[in-house]
Amino acid sequence: MARAFLFVLDSFGIGGAPDAEAYGDLGANTLGHIAEQCAAGLCDRPGLRSGPLSLPHLQSLGLAEAALAASGDIPAGWQLVAQPRGIHGAASETSHGKDTPSGHWEICGQPVMFDWGYFPDDGPAFSDELVAEIISEGELPGILGNCHASGTEIIARLGAEHVRTGKPICYTSSDSVFQIAAHEESFGLQRLIDLCQIVRKLVDPLNIGRVIARPFVGTAETGFDRTGNRRDFSVPPPGPTLLDQVKESQHRVFAVGKISDIFAHQGVTDLRKASGNAALFEATLQATRDAGDGDLVFTNFVDFDMLYGHRRDVAGYAAALEALDAMLPRFAKMLKPGDLVLMTADHGCDPTWRGTDHTRERVPILGFGPGVAGRDIGVRTTFSDIGATLAKHLGLPASGNGRSFL
Repeated sequence: MARAFLFVLDSFGIGGAPDAEAYGDLGANTLGHIAEQCAAGLCDRPGLRSGPLSLPHLQSLGLAEAALAASGDIPAGWQLVAQPRGIHGAASETSHGKDTPSGHWEICGQPVMFDWGYFPDDGPAFSDELVAEIISEGELPGILGNCHASGTEIIARLGAEHVRTGKPICYTSSDSVFQIAAHEESFGLQRLIDLCQIVRKLVDPLNIGRVIARPFVGTAETGFDRTGNRRDFSVPPPGPTLLDQVKESQHRVFAVGKISDIFAHQGVTDLRKASGNAALFEATLQATRDAGDGDLVFTNFVDFDMLYGHRRDVAGYAAALEALDAMLPRFAKMLKPGDLVLMTADHGCDPTWRGTDHTRERVPILGFGPGVAGRDIGVRTTFSDIGATLAKHLGLPASGNGRSFL
């Protein structure tokens, strides 16, 4: 029996979503616009990177071909590969919304066919009634923020007042999310987690997808920095996912990074936390050493989205892609005959786009492994084809959502 590996490059969209206009994202293309700016010399940053975007390993798998299929364009400075060595294609999202849970759940066979609840971006984000309940049940002196905001910006702006008053910083975005930032030392990490669990119950009637704990450290004098102790409190997926299938088959699911939080801890047998792409990669290597036949290793590489996409840091995003590409050979050497690796994304977050939110885009599908022949799988009509393919590879029954491309 084989092993399966699923890597989500968080927010690495490749443009061309057929419904992008409905989301205000017509023309968004995370890969395409990063490559364009790199080719124009706009991403040259001393000590970080320079020149055209260079992803030789992903390109050899067929990333240029996947981008062409998705958006009709080849990334600037690239050429098509004569014979890509990997499975390559793209997928369109059918789920409502363009957030993290929707994308991951659809990848694993459970598209979101309902509308999430969202907080208004005109005036206070949270109602007086909700704020009163949070203050009462959380035993708080009040809250700060109550608006749409960038996490780093609002912590820089309100961090000192939070430390002085003990009021947590509460904010949201265009995603279905309630975020709470608090100082790990003056407020307390466990107290923040407990507060998020309270808020999770309070926003359930509003159909809010996630409550996120955003702990930070530092001082007003030295600056505030978010830590790696983020926690996501998600609603459960709407039905069984690939993770549940693997677990029910008496095999292990290694959830690396924030995967367990995204799936509300359902279907996970082995949790591997790490902070930052480099640490996530090392945790993935260890999970690969530990995984046996029939197991699934599932990693989310979060930095692309959290550090670079939302912050509209094009050069940083490019450098992070190049760094991960350079790591891949170490992982490939650990694969065994019969292993299958699929790399994809959950949505876009074009760092050249207006605002700071996710962008509706198609995502790449790149597959490889010992003995896996390269071939073009075209543009798939749902992310769920990815989960269906891995289920078939592992000898699991079809879930009814998605079609395998094996």
